[in-house]
Amino acid sequence: MSVTSELSHDGQELTITIKGRFDFAAHQDFRTAYEGAAGAPRRFVVDLKGTSYLDSSALGMLLLLRGHAGGENSDIRLVNSNQDVETILIISNFSKLFKIG
Repeated sequence: MSVTSELSHDGQELTITIKGRFDFAAHQDFRTAYEGAAGAPRRFVVDLKGTSYLDSSALGMLLLLRGHAGGENSDIRLVNSNQDVETILIISNFSKLFKIG
């Protein structure tokens, strides 16, 4: 499991990339990825291209990111998920809270 982040050149968008299992073991790294970002990004992208597994603790971490990013006013996209991960997100009604795709 690895979590990396990259801030856009204008400092407005933070991309967090998760590879491997997205579970409780990723909690501290995931939190550090967005809390440690320079400035105050207005948009967040969570790239799940390399994510092989996602559990309920990962869903909770995404909700913590949403709260950090402004709750209802947040701009967060969950992108590049495989079919299994996307199914979990949709069944969990995360499509109502995040932009998925």
